Parts: sequence; C-alpha cells; structure tokens
Amino acid sequence: MAPIIHLVFFIINALVDLLWWAIVISAILSWLFAFEVINRRNQFVYNVATVLDRITDPILRPFRRFIPAIGGVDISPIIVLLLLRGVQIFILPALEAALIGPFG
Repeated sequence: MAPIIHLVFFIINALVDLLWWAIVISAILSWLFAFEVINRRNQFVYNVATVLDRITDPILRPFRRFIPAIGGVDISPIIVLLLLRGVQIFILPALEAALIGPFG
C-alpha cells in the first residue's frame, strides 16, 4: 500500500509544480503585455496566454478579491506561489507520512 501512496503524492507534487510554473509564466506574460514587449495579436502568444489564464484564474481569483493591488501591481500571484510552496514543503509530506504510518 505504501508504494501507491508514494505514487499518489508524487503525482500531486508534480501537479502543484506545474501549477506553480503556470502562475510564474502567466505573471511574466502579463508584464510583457503591459510593457508592450509582446502583443496578443500573435496567434501563438494569444493561445499560450489564453490557456495559462484559464488554468490560473480560478486559483488567483479568490485571492484577488481579498488582496488589493499595491501601486497597481497585483501581488496575488506571489501569495499563491508562497502558499503552493508551503503546501509542498509542509502539508504534503506530513499528510503522506500520516497515511503511510498506518499502512507502512
């Protein structure tokens, strides 16, 4: 049973990593759009930005309601990134150890 639990937590950790990178890339793209380094008229850029927005907006939206922009800068991605790392470093290993204890 323990190898299955390890596999499940490995997959969860990988998904959290992918989400972390999606938020980082989405934030960088938003800065590049804001400073007109790239534009949304490029079809590839538009598709990438749309996919990343669809992935990250449901996670960032609740935080944007409670965290105001500071000087016009949205800091909710930073807060979410910190929370995701906290989940990876503290919560997932503790939960995995708690589950493996009875089955290990």
